[in-house]
Amino acid sequence: MRGFAWREPLAYAFSTGHRRIPLLGTESIMQPTPEDFRLESYRYDLPPERIAQHPAEARENSRLMVLDRALSATRECVFNDLPDLLPEGALIVANNTRVLPARLLGARRTGGKVELLLLEPAPLVQEKAKAAGAGFSVVTECLLKSSKRPKQGEILGFSGGLEAQVLQLGPFGRTRVELSWPGSLVRLFEENGHTPLPPYIRREDQEEDRERYQTVYAREDKTGAVAAPTAGLHFTEELRAELLRRGFEWAEVTLYVGYGTFSPVRCEDIRDHAMHEEHVEISEDAARTIVRAKSEGRPVLAVGTTSVRTLEGVSRQLGELAPFSGPVNIYIRPGYRFLVVDHLLTNFHLPESSLLIMISALAGRERVLASYRKALQRGFRFFSYGDAMLIL
Repeated sequence: MRGFAWREPLAYAFSTGHRRIPLLGTESIMQPTPEDFRLESYRYDLPPERIAQHPAEARENSRLMVLDRALSATRECVFNDLPDLLPEGALIVANNTRVLPARLLGARRTGGKVELLLLEPAPLVQEKAKAAGAGFSVVTECLLKSSKRPKQGEILGFSGGLEAQVLQLGPFGRTRVELSWPGSLVRLFEENGHTPLPPYIRREDQEEDRERYQTVYAREDKTGAVAAPTAGLHFTEELRAELLRRGFEWAEVTLYVGYGTFSPVRCEDIRDHAMHEEHVEISEDAARTIVRAKSEGRPVLAVGTTSVRTLEGVSRQLGELAPFSGPVNIYIRPGYRFLVVDHLLTNFHLPESSLLIMISALAGRERVLASYRKALQRGFRFFSYGDAMLIL
């Protein structure tokens, strides 16, 4: 199939195979100000008690802050109102990855406790081992946590029979290791691992997290993320069915969410931040559906920032939206021209994070922060298990 491609910075076009039909972008680029490039401009006061520690009682009853860019106005709804809020004919694009229980508990030979968080998607780790002819051993990167820093060359043992030899120690617990394991790596983590809740959820994972820290449309064959695409946690099968009944279209892409999604931006000038690489997949059917929507002038709603990074990253990398499987690295900040995404459904993000910077590129930093202040005043819950925002 042919995708759509752009020929100039402020426009893109859909390829029919015979002629190219120019289409408008999401809106004119909002020219960034010097303040938009300062990390301190993305700070806001967040009381700790506003960080959701548990999911809402019912997925679809989460609250929803609607930000209308055209009117520079907000309104408060519940997530179940979504079918009444979306523009007619919208295509909804969601990330169907499934979270792996990627935290393993183990021990050092000295008896000290240690935790391992796998940073590379387990299916890719297993494929890499197979391609190298190593069977059940491979060099990869993980996050190690222990009372005393492990030593280079040390061998650590974990639940399920996995062993990790420390090869290179990095900052913030990131460690290059050689992993060895018996059988299926995914199954080992499924049977012995713990749900890798974000660091701002200050409790141990519980049985409910196994189900609630997954989207209802997560696919078993897309298991490997170490964090959930949290904007999708609010959907139920009933709500998805209602959206389809109302004439909205649904497409799925895959991005194996990594721990890097929580990495703070540490550069005072945000343009100096280095984004992490991520593995994404767009099937031929999904690419065809998205391209058709753009050619028909229908809006594309991305469910979550991971869907945005998939669609925009592949389009930028290939020069068109087309089937793809591989790594992308895209950093979206003010001044970015969105090529595919028109609207965004997302959660509320951490101060000074690349995700807050991304949505500021779409909706304007001052508008976003004003809506965050209103959400805090109105008692919205923040972050992964919190409430949602719809940017129209």
